[in-house]
Amino acid sequence: MFVMPCCRLRGAKGAGCMMSVREILGCAMAVAFCSIAAHGADNAGQRPGYYREPAVHGDTLIFTSEGDLWTVGVHGGAAHRLTSAPGQERRATISPDGQTVAFHAEYEGPDEVYTMPVGGGIPQRQTWDGGADPVGWNPDGRLMIETLRYATLPDPSLVLIGSHGEREMLPLATGSEAVYSLDGKTLFFTRMEWQGSNTKRYKGGFIQNLWRYDGHGEAVPLTSDWVGTSHAPMVLNGRVYFLSDRDGVMNVWSMDPEGHGLKQESHQKFFDVQSASAADGRIVYASAGDLWSLDLATGREAVIPIALVSDFDQLREHWVAKPMSYITEVHLAPDGSRVVFTARGEIFTMPAKTGRVIRVAGNSEVRYRAARFLPDGMSVVALSTASGETEFWKFPANGEGAAEQWTNDAKVLRWEGIPSPDGRWRAHDDKDQQLWIFDTKTKDNKRIAESMSGRFEGLSWSPDSRWLAYVEQADNNFAQVRVLNVESGKMETLTSDRYNSTSPAWSSDGKKWLYFLSDRALNTTVPSPWGPREPDPHFNHPEKIYAIALVEGLRSPFLAADELHPDTVAREDKKPDDAGKADSSSKKEAGKEPATDESRGAEKKPEDKKLPEAKIDFAGIGERLTEVPVPPGNYENLQVTDKRLCWVNASDEIRPKMTLDCLSVDNKGDEPDTVMADVRGYEISGDRKKMLIRHQDDFFVVDSDLKSTSDAKVMAKAKVDLSHWEMSTTPRESPQRARQGRRDETGRSQQNAGREKVRPPLIPFHCLRDGREPAGLSPRTARRLSVPAWADSLQPLFLFPNPCSLFPAYESMLTNPVGTYFEVTVPLSTVTNVTPSRSPNCIPFHQFPHTAPPVMYWIP
Repeated sequence: MFVMPCCRLRGAKGAGCMMSVREILGCAMAVAFCSIAAHGADNAGQRPGYYREPAVHGDTLIFTSEGDLWTVGVHGGAAHRLTSAPGQERRATISPDGQTVAFHAEYEGPDEVYTMPVGGGIPQRQTWDGGADPVGWNPDGRLMIETLRYATLPDPSLVLIGSHGEREMLPLATGSEAVYSLDGKTLFFTRMEWQGSNTKRYKGGFIQNLWRYDGHGEAVPLTSDWVGTSHAPMVLNGRVYFLSDRDGVMNVWSMDPEGHGLKQESHQKFFDVQSASAADGRIVYASAGDLWSLDLATGREAVIPIALVSDFDQLREHWVAKPMSYITEVHLAPDGSRVVFTARGEIFTMPAKTGRVIRVAGNSEVRYRAARFLPDGMSVVALSTASGETEFWKFPANGEGAAEQWTNDAKVLRWEGIPSPDGRWRAHDDKDQQLWIFDTKTKDNKRIAESMSGRFEGLSWSPDSRWLAYVEQADNNFAQVRVLNVESGKMETLTSDRYNSTSPAWSSDGKKWLYFLSDRALNTTVPSPWGPREPDPHFNHPEKIYAIALVEGLRSPFLAADELHPDTVAREDKKPDDAGKADSSSKKEAGKEPATDESRGAEKKPEDKKLPEAKIDFAGIGERLTEVPVPPGNYENLQVTDKRLCWVNASDEIRPKMTLDCLSVDNKGDEPDTVMADVRGYEISGDRKKMLIRHQDDFFVVDSDLKSTSDAKVMAKAKVDLSHWEMSTTPRESPQRARQGRRDETGRSQQNAGREKVRPPLIPFHCLRDGREPAGLSPRTARRLSVPAWADSLQPLFLFPNPCSLFPAYESMLTNPVGTYFEVTVPLSTVTNVTPSRSPNCIPFHQFPHTAPPVMYWIP
């Protein structure tokens, strides 16, 4: 058995462990990987895994990894797969004679209990309950399960199953996790099953406590003195072992059968002990993805070095024939010529009509999210985890050239960024409910506001890029529309906190109107609160569309003409001054000299188009609210084209069906047009001339003034062709390829990465012998050695916040004038195939590749 050592400053015995996260990771990971290497884990067919739910009997250990059952010796080594079905096989428990393992599986569909020989074989189904789990065994060889088949309460019952399928219900109202005493006369159990929350230190109404039932009378509680969780009972050496979070972390504890003599057995300080199994003087438990061995006689705890042996077919490169199933974001180019897709963490652009599919960014070590075009259409900005945090990166839209990291100050997950029309600003929010504005010129990311109630939503820029409209929850949790002036930083609230107001959208001229949705049509479908089954009020079709006049003196464009307000739209269409222009122009032309070709060219040269400047008069703005003449509905996602308002209307169903509706902005009294039914979303292009519509799994790019999609020929031409789109994915990319992918993304090596945060190079040693450095290879000379190709691409797997409190001695940390490195001493008795004169010592990097030999690493 390999003993996990601690790393402590030499000369600081009894003191706390003062180490960086990288050093902690190095110590923890190196020992584990060195031990695997000592057992032959450098074989390419082996790799470390994530292990849980152990079951131990004698020298046999069965556990779950990759959704299958595996078996290995209790001292670790190469594990072999027992099951390989597509479903989950878990919760293994070994029979008292050590010949049979019972487990939970889904071979025929429902969750049932199956058994098979410990060495492997064809599983035999034991239950037909439509949902059952194995709990353990009676000492007489009968299998104990928990099932809801006989329960009259929400919690399951405990049932014994004999070798011929005969059943005996235990005389308990409810029972879940349970174990018998060695004589089979006493049952230790929990009344409730796991409450379903991974919350640490849970103390709610569904806590699990241990009870004892002696076969007669009433069951008695054993752990009622603790308000937290006590579960997973195990019986060994006349004591009851169980898991409890009494010290703040779920650990192994023990007590006598009467509930007295409480003792803490394991001492995990950060990661909970998730499950455990006891046999032959030891407890094997799962924590932080590892299986640990706890020797009850000595109290020694150590990670069991395990490597999985398999073909790992799921890790091979494979092609995704239908990337549509993995799309997370879709956005339209500013001119509607292309569409950018984010799928499986990669970025692609597709032509709206004809052209090539472009892979803008893709790296299996990095996840990309929320890709959008910049207003110039030449670049794509997306969230990327390449730096270790979720930051904004800029990519060439044609896939050629280096990427540029824009932000470097993320502390939590960020949400998508909305670019301003001129490309200068980018508004975004994050998981801390903060609103940010990023300046693309100065690269300054400024926090604008922080909400205590919810996210900032509905981010919408004015056409002149001076104002940002957004939705923020008021103190009473009602959503309000607010605006921010990016030049002055001034913020103002436009709507009341008596109703929810969402989805702000600026009029196309950018200076007259701000449209939004608000749930002010509160007509319940429930006639009265009386009756045996009348629910709370149900408001169907509550949203209406409203417009706020940004300045005084504006008249709603939807109002009909009257004698005080003639049909100004018609007058503008007719342009009555055209005739006067013709007369005056003819007179001017008569007095002019004949025009030359140069003058004609100058006359034809178009004038520079100036963006309309939005000015908002906040005085009395609440009184300038007008209603758009549209019946109320279940509206969302309001957007504006040059001539129309568009929105999505959802049906009142559990799985609502949505239609895309649009209304012309005029005073002709037209009804809204249903552009397309059964849509899943839409988006207006930046120039407001094109529209992207998603219908089921198809995408269409159409003119924004299209009134109907009933013409099959028109829609066939508007469909975005995704038939040739396939993508390759490699779940476990080779270190060399991953490193090259990162070089491609930054356009330069990590050593010359400018602003990026780069960890220093990590220099490999070969083995130290008997605590001495090998001749000719001191830390000074090693510093000049080249870094192996895979070293810069590895990522840490686990985090041990304070290993000194977890493990006993066997350690020392040495310092030298050049750098700092670890010398981790391994007890000779714990390593096989090593002679006493050649005891290896590991100086760790924070992870060894599974194909590398046990080498040492010095951290400069």
